[in-house]
Parts: sequence; C-alpha cells; structure tokens
Amino acid sequence: MRTIISANDAIQSAFNAARLSGLEKINETRPDNAGIGTLAERSLHCILKYWAQPDDSCHEISLGLGKLVADVFDGERVTEIQTRGFSPLKDKLSRILPHYPVTVIHPVTAVKRLVWIDPKSGESTSPRKSPKNGNVWEVFSELTHIPQFLNHPDFRLKIVMLDMDEFRLKNGWGKGGKRGSHRVERIPTAIREIITLASCEDYFELLSPPENPLPDVPFTVAQVAKLHGIGTRTAGAIVYSMYHAGIIIRIGKIGNAWQYAPVMEG
Repeated sequence: MRTIISANDAIQSAFNAARLSGLEKINETRPDNAGIGTLAERSLHCILKYWAQPDDSCHEISLGLGKLVADVFDGERVTEIQTRGFSPLKDKLSRILPHYPVTVIHPVTAVKRLVWIDPKSGESTSPRKSPKNGNVWEVFSELTHIPQFLNHPDFRLKIVMLDMDEFRLKNGWGKGGKRGSHRVERIPTAIREIITLASCEDYFELLSPPENPLPDVPFTVAQVAKLHGIGTRTAGAIVYSMYHAGIIIRIGKIGNAWQYAPVMEG
C-alpha cells in the first residue's frame, strides 16, 4: 500500500533541522563574494540530503562502481536526491540497482512564494505567494524517462511536497523583465506531505485510491484526467509511465482511445 504521510510536528522539526544544516553547509562552502545567483539550486539538494540522512559522513560516497558517487549511502541503501529532470538517472539506476537498493527523493512545490531579484542592483522584493500550486502528478512527466525501474523490487520513490521560496532574476522580457526570467534558487520553508511508492500496487493505488477510485475499469487517459482534475498531457504521462513499467496493460480500444487495466486484475 502506498504510504502518504502528512507532516506532523516531529516531521516538521526534523525537516527544520535539515534545512538549518543544509543552509549552514552551503554558507561554509560558497565563496565569500558569491551571491544567491551562483548557487544553482544547491540549497534544495543539500537540505534534502540532510533530511534523508543527518549524518553527513554518509554524503557523497563513492560506490566503487566506476566513478559512481551516491548522494547518500548508509552502507546498505543508496539515496539519490533528484531535484530536476530524471533523464540522468537512467544510466545511474541501471548500474546501481544490481548491487544496492535505491531510494529516489524528488521534491514537488506544493505552495510557492516568489522573490524577484534585480540583476543590476541585487535588491530583492518581499516574498509573494504564487497563484500556481503543485501536485504529485507533476513527477510523472519525469518518470517517463525511467519507467522500467518503477516495478523493480529494490527501487523506491519518495515524493516530498514542500512549501518553497523561489528566487528569480528580472532578466527576462516584457513588463518588469519577468517573462522568460531565470530561476536562480529554490529554498524549501516547510514540508507538507511525503508519498512513498515501492510497488506496482502502490502506483495503481495512487492512480485509483480507495477513497476516490476510477469509476470504470478498464479506463482511458481521458478518464484519468477527469478523475484527478489534470490536463490530458499529464494524464498521458501517468498512463505512459505505468504502462511501460508493467503496472497497467492495454486491453483494447474504445473509439481511438486505448483502454487500460491494472496487471493484478489483468
């Protein structure tokens, strides 16, 4: 069964400690004259490393598999922090999984506050809440790069829903230089939810949870989009990932649309 944990005081306290440790580490290692624009999102990655493993002696460990270095390795399990695209994970997972179980931690911005930085003066605005909220389904556009690993017995995905402050340079076009602007940093401020997926059943239960199941099985991409209130492109990425992972199968068509069913009911 998929594990969904809403952040309580203990979880938030542990995350706050990781946030402090990560920001202190960044402050120690960056040059004295480095501004926030030079960090290239290292803060988010570093904070999540400390959240996954507070003992930094387990960070950035060579695995003895060529030049592979794990973000976190406790002697038994590898943890990779993937804050951006999943395409680079394909080769890394294929080389690590025969030897060690792997957990991939991926952050999703649940609530975002924007901070705008003037590239000339360096002055920044006060944080303002973005009208756009993130959701768990965003990760599936990246999972299309690694569907073959989703049902691997030693692979686990941990999606972390976060409140985030995003820093952007006003170096784009349009009014105020905001359109096409450059994101220079993301710093998490709070943790909201942790979703852990470790089996075919976990993924399908996320897709069709007992409290709000798909009304029909077999189902189509359009029905997935309608159930979760998402676009058909995102729904297509979900179905593509699960189909190529062997979590769901095609059982026929209705008109031009493929129909799918879970393998366990196949």
